[in-house]
Amino acid sequence: MTQPTAHDSSMSLMLIEAGLTTIALALAVCWPRLASSQFRRMERAFLNLARRKNLAVASVGATMLLLRLALLPLFPAPLPSSTDDFSFLLAADTFAHGRLANPTPVMWTHLESLQITMQPTYMSMYFPGPGLVMAAGKALFGHPWAGILLTGAFMCASLCWMLQAWLPPGWALVGGFLAILRLGLFSYWLNTYTGGATLSVTGAAVVLGAMPRLFKTGQFRYGMLMAVGMALLATSRPYEGVLVCVPVCIAICHWIIRGENRPSLGVLMRRAIPPVALLVAVMAWMGYYDTRAFGKPTTLPYTVARATYAVVPYYIWQPLRPTPTYRHDEIRRFYTETEAEGFHEMRTTAGFARRMLVKFNTAVLFFCGFALLPPAFLIGRVLADRRVRFFVYCAPFWIAGMTIGVFLIPHYLAPFTPALYVMGLQAMRHLRQWKPAGMTFVRLTVGVCLAMAGLRLYAEPFHLTPPQWPLGPWLCTWVGPSHYGQERARIADALEHMPGQHLVLVRYSATHEPGDEWVYNLSDIDGAKTIWARDMDPVQNKELLRYYKDRDVWLVQPDASQGKLLPYPASEQTDGRLRAMASGGR
Repeated sequence: MTQPTAHDSSMSLMLIEAGLTTIALALAVCWPRLASSQFRRMERAFLNLARRKNLAVASVGATMLLLRLALLPLFPAPLPSSTDDFSFLLAADTFAHGRLANPTPVMWTHLESLQITMQPTYMSMYFPGPGLVMAAGKALFGHPWAGILLTGAFMCASLCWMLQAWLPPGWALVGGFLAILRLGLFSYWLNTYTGGATLSVTGAAVVLGAMPRLFKTGQFRYGMLMAVGMALLATSRPYEGVLVCVPVCIAICHWIIRGENRPSLGVLMRRAIPPVALLVAVMAWMGYYDTRAFGKPTTLPYTVARATYAVVPYYIWQPLRPTPTYRHDEIRRFYTETEAEGFHEMRTTAGFARRMLVKFNTAVLFFCGFALLPPAFLIGRVLADRRVRFFVYCAPFWIAGMTIGVFLIPHYLAPFTPALYVMGLQAMRHLRQWKPAGMTFVRLTVGVCLAMAGLRLYAEPFHLTPPQWPLGPWLCTWVGPSHYGQERARIADALEHMPGQHLVLVRYSATHEPGDEWVYNLSDIDGAKTIWARDMDPVQNKELLRYYKDRDVWLVQPDASQGKLLPYPASEQTDGRLRAMASGGR
């Protein structure tokens, strides 16, 4: 029987969600008072919790944490699979060992890979915030994913807290629980090591939740909270963080000049010192980090790797960079073919329109799916709503800022998640007023989200294998284990339980998928039990083997022999233990 592909499965999940949403709409129209008394009883209990705002926030965070922990027997901590996963894990391991960067390995030409730098230091190309979170998880709980899990709980709780400043408490609690269902339990934001989305959502939620509280009360503890949120954004997704914070800073200036509850200028200056000092300290630390890792305080982390390998720029008006000299064909094809395909399409008017449509679909399908899409048709009412006027004014600026980028993956939009939730929930409030079926449909929409979470939980028995990251998590919220990385993890585990130290040479075929990268190591390469390196020409391989002469040497071909581990070269490896492993294959 043919197994469903990731695309087929994701389409099946989307079609099921569309079908359930259609059924909910039909039920609401045909029976607008469906189970109204039962819904009212549940809503009363829900509102009793929502009105106790601190308890509501804590309940959302605790529910997120406890549910995901309860699911560990079925959905264990993820294996690294994408190039970004391995890059962030390199940062986490580096920080966990008390270093900001690692010296360039002696045999670095064999160890080059995607999304990392080898010169001037060996390090992840990404900003340090997510790596620091995972390093804390590794130090405190023995696994880097623990840091992601905890920030996932903070993400949902901070969204609820932020929503309380903009919406009635009941709707804020609804938003917190929707975040658990749509972003927390099954999305790739929490179930991979990629992107730092949970951290940047938390930062944006703190900023956007503290701002109206500051304006309402004049209490400068909220100014300090805003500085903390800005620091989280600066260390995780600074470009999008700037887009979020520029309108916030403009609003603060307006409040200082004309707002109510504003303090005197002298009091303002004194109370502004702590948050400003915090931001200055964070920027100074970032400059120090950039100096240690990338050579200069003004050199942003990703710029070194992009300047070394990439030809495609980040922004649509920039020209292609000159093609560098590549030592490995897989790296060349990734940067000159995989990345360049979309860029060339955007250079034409029709292609640009198609890419913008793809970006729009990416955002809508990830954040809304079909269940939360109907309220979007009330966007006209939302745009005229004074309650969310700030976000309406910000939207063109934010959209323009994200449109000019060449690439878009859902975690790029993470800092805008709080704003999207405010707008979406306000649309649901308007839909609830639609007579006679709106109230019932909104109630059933929450039921559809619960049903989809349950379906994801039992997807495998129904042959609905979720889409695999990184092939298509943007198709829907539900993501399953990737086929990338599984064979590599199996081999790494086998070597971990064998005596001695190992060197694995990876030989790809000419048609290998560049994104399925096997050559990744942690921070202390020479001290590692297993080193993964690229198979090069005989002369260079001989130099590598001479340098690692005390290691057992293996060859793995991901595109041949089902990824079996073979002695390298076979004629020189006579140890019976090695041959037994090779003949066993798995």
